[in-house]
Amino acid sequence: MLGGTRYRPRLADGELAPLPWPVALYRKLNHISWPLEVGVTGRTKHLERLILIVGFLIFCEHNEVDFHYLVLNRNDIDNFLTGMPTYLILVEMQIRCFQLAWHKNRFRTLLQRFYKDIYVQQAAEPQLFAHIQRQMLSTRLNSIVYLLALFNFLLVPVQNVIYHRREMLYKQVYPFDNTKLQYFIPLIGLNFWVGVIVTSMLFGELNVLGEMMMHLNARYVQLGQDLRRTAQRLLLEANKLEMAASYRRALTHILRRNGALHDFGEEIEQEFSFRIFVMFAFSAGLLCALSFKAYTNPLGNVAYIVWFLAKFMELLSFGMLGSILYKTTDDLALMYYTADWEQVVHQSNNRLENLRLMKLVTLSIQLNSRPFFITGLKYFRVSLAAVLKIIQGAFSYFTFLNSMR
Repeated sequence: MLGGTRYRPRLADGELAPLPWPVALYRKLNHISWPLEVGVTGRTKHLERLILIVGFLIFCEHNEVDFHYLVLNRNDIDNFLTGMPTYLILVEMQIRCFQLAWHKNRFRTLLQRFYKDIYVQQAAEPQLFAHIQRQMLSTRLNSIVYLLALFNFLLVPVQNVIYHRREMLYKQVYPFDNTKLQYFIPLIGLNFWVGVIVTSMLFGELNVLGEMMMHLNARYVQLGQDLRRTAQRLLLEANKLEMAASYRRALTHILRRNGALHDFGEEIEQEFSFRIFVMFAFSAGLLCALSFKAYTNPLGNVAYIVWFLAKFMELLSFGMLGSILYKTTDDLALMYYTADWEQVVHQSNNRLENLRLMKLVTLSIQLNSRPFFITGLKYFRVSLAAVLKIIQGAFSYFTFLNSMR
């Protein structure tokens, strides 16, 4: 309904930015989270606000009937844990989706700056672009597994037809007879809609954030490459009087670019930090419930097995990308040590410029002594180490539940 008015990112030259297929699917399916184009009519804005209100009420309705199922089965651990994963992911996604919906304009501004200033274009840097695509392979695969998990839930209507049942996609208990056809058809339609929104948010935001992190990482890598190229060029030119001054101007430009990259990283942190915190907060409980259902009845819980794999891959992919960015920025101080500035100083005859250059190099090392990393509300940084702690916590909960059973 609002598909044609959804924001489509553009590059610095005004051309439409090529979107990876998970991001393109996220843009197309998730009208709750994806922002509108700049300059849409007031009528379109009001219509979107109405859709957001109705969508929020639908999520609240699903939360109520999911929670009602948990309350009724609180003394039956198997049935209780059957409904727990869908309830946890529903609450998590309601928080994340509508927090993003509240800040859509800020998200659109971040996308605009990313594709204008940070995005590495394939035509300009084919090797670097190909390296980024390899780094993002895990998130692309994770998107496929999440779609498979959704597909397993969408098989329920087919089973309803085959076995003459009227079951919902998720474990829910309604305060009325929802098996009556006039209620069942619209309610299972809402189940479909919620499933699409939740799944597209899960893989879509991971891919958007991953793209931003890896392209930002590539720009940091370029800083060292450009500085070393400058040093090599100046050493070949062998202008001993101007060599140090030229290198100092190039280093100043590198520092300004570094500052701009850091500012963009802070914008990523501001946009995603809360939602990362929510995702990690729910992850241990979700992994525990999914692994318990997969372990106790693997043949009867194929959907939970696929979902567990998707969640496990999501956390590992996210942690890996966070660790890559952390390591690159942690190596920035070392970059200035290995950028051949000492060769420039050694061959330069301008003592005053040599002194200025060495002072600037010292300042550069001090400014980059602290690496940049994405955090969850400053409580933890996104890395493989943080992911492993979550997995260890989930395994501890699983062992406890299995012993109770």
